[in-house]
Amino acid sequence: MQRPMVLVVEDEAPLVTLLRYNLEKEGFAVNEAHDGEEALMHLRESKPDAVLLDWMLPRVSGLEICRQIRRVPAWRDLPVIMLTARGEEGDRVRGLDSGADDYIVKPFSPSELIARVRAVIRRARPSAAAEALNFSDLGMDLTAHRVARGGKPVHLGPTEFRLLRFLMERPGRVFSREQLLDGVWGRDAEVELRTVDVHIRRLRKALNGGGRADLIRTVRAAGYALDTAAH
Repeated sequence: MQRPMVLVVEDEAPLVTLLRYNLEKEGFAVNEAHDGEEALMHLRESKPDAVLLDWMLPRVSGLEICRQIRRVPAWRDLPVIMLTARGEEGDRVRGLDSGADDYIVKPFSPSELIARVRAVIRRARPSAAAEALNFSDLGMDLTAHRVARGGKPVHLGPTEFRLLRFLMERPGRVFSREQLLDGVWGRDAEVELRTVDVHIRRLRKALNGGGRADLIRTVRAAGYALDTAAH
């Protein structure tokens, strides 16, 4: 099977090397561009499966490149993840408004970045969606309805399975209890908010057995996220 192609648009050579190493290790093919003009040239030659786009580029900014991508009909559905050192909420909004599908703030966890690349590709090509989800040492087989961590089976109830799937499809993003209720139980479900906490505790207990690192991050007054920097 052909490896999914990621176009890395980044002018910092050490970061390009790091991204290439981690992407290729996880089965992706990598093409690279060091400025916006080179990125557009690559896109005209062959359409990748996803673009990792630095905000601060020489000559043409990542924001402008993203806008140009969205103006070309053939590229409109191309998944774009913005990479940036700018972590303020206003910057995130500008990045997403420019047409980016996701937004990752430097420095970032390579495993989280890989998971997000997989997620945007999967959303862009639902017909070719993978039958498995992976995050860190966690694997979910959607067909067999099985979960494993470090290769060992993890036994989950139906609700915990749905909750974990929801989080694995959107790694690194923080979800409030209300958003988790809507996404996992359904908007019309008559379930109390604290029910989410109960199922998060059950999920943690199942995933973290044997002293494994906690992959679920609790964000005070905000909610929960699947994150390798959970503790």
